[in-house]
Order: sequence, then structure tokens, then C-alpha cells
Amino acid sequence: MTDIQFHTLPGGRRIAFRHAEGTGPTLVFLPGYMSDMAGSKAEAVLDWTLEAGRNCLLLDYSGCGSSPGDFADGTLSLWRDDILDLIGIKCSGPVILVGSSMGGWLMLLIGLALEDRLAGLVGIASAPDFSDWGYSEEQKARLERGETIHEPNPYGPEPTPTHAKFWHDAQSNRLLTGEIPITCPVRLLHGQSDGDVPWEVSLRLAEQLRSDDIQVTLVKSADHRMSRDEDIALLLGTIARLPVFA
Repeated sequence: MTDIQFHTLPGGRRIAFRHAEGTGPTLVFLPGYMSDMAGSKAEAVLDWTLEAGRNCLLLDYSGCGSSPGDFADGTLSLWRDDILDLIGIKCSGPVILVGSSMGGWLMLLIGLALEDRLAGLVGIASAPDFSDWGYSEEQKARLERGETIHEPNPYGPEPTPTHAKFWHDAQSNRLLTGEIPITCPVRLLHGQSDGDVPWEVSLRLAEQLRSDDIQVTLVKSADHRMSRDEDIALLLGTIARLPVFA
């Protein structure tokens, strides 16, 4: 059953998800900022799991995609807790988190909470701590004062907002300042033509993770989305070669 369904959270919020049941660990795809489960990478992961007979969970953060709510109310902490609640209801056994951009930050926060259930991480242009390195000092000062800032959106006609509530919460969830106690296999993919998240962020993340099983793959010609056919083939091949599937 992979049609869109809705899960009601304890606080009454509802989040949209798609769930494919199969064998082995559950692959959970975490979209980027203002993105959703209808993206090409999420759809490709779902198609791969259906063909391979694996478990898969796609979802939309509250206020994004098919999930009702106001995007301005969303924070990393809120979305982390929502996803953990959904995983607790829909997933049994080990979990592999696949995170794109901001989803690569959320996968770390969720992975820390999953502890021994975490079987692997696959980051695509992971953007942990972007609330720190992704804004100018002038922008940070405005966010600190409670303002919303808007930036040009290269992927759509409307500017991209950052709300002060999101930014303050994100600052309290920074991870790159010390060791990240995650020990599962980690695979990080990053395009060196990424104009949004510097590829050096993936190298820094690899340094901070405790795991001894980390591979970073840099693709010189790939941009931030990493959604070309060859990029998606790389993603699916990376997932298929995780030790848990060996």
C-alpha cells in the first residue's frame, strides 16, 4: 500500500506518508527544506524498495507537501519528534535514514534518538548546522530579532523564507561543534558544483561522526539537487551496497 496516508500525532497534527512493506530494515527518506516526498530522489528510493521487496517510508514534514499545517510553525525539533513518532508506529526493526540537504541534518538528530535501531545513514548534500554557516551576520542579526528573512529561490518563483522560530531552534540543534556519537555505516554523497551547500560540509561531517565505516563520494559535475539520472543511479547503488544488505 503506497498511496498517501495520514498519521495523527499526539498533539493533533497530521503528517502525510507513503509506506511500502517488505523485508529487512526500513528505508526512511527525509526531504530537504520546503521539499516533499514527491521529489525524484524520494520516488526513486520508493521504486527501488518496491522492486527489491524492501521496507520504505516516505513522508512530508508538517506544513510541507501533502501534510497540513503552517510551514512557519515548523522546526527541526518538531519535525524530528514527528518522524520518530511515525517510525515508532510504522517501522519495526532496524532503520536506514536517507537525508537530502536539510534532511541530512534531520537524519543525524533522528539517528541519535534511534540509537541501536539505526542501521545506516545515507546523506545527499547533507546540510547540518546551515543555520550557522548558511547566513550572513546581518541575516543572523535580523533572525535574532525575530524577523523573517527571504532569499532568492533558484528552484521556484517564490523567495525562500527563513522564520526566526525555525532559526532559533536550529541553532540549538547544531552538531558539528563536537563528536557525533553515531557508529553505524555512513555514506555521504555531495556534488562539487553545489551552489547551496559547500561540499566541504560533508567532509567535516565525516570527521565529526564517531563511525569508522564512512565513505564520502564527491561528484564534480553534480549540483545541489543531485537529481540527474546518473546521480540517482549513484544513490540507489550506494544504498544497495550498504553492509546491512550484503
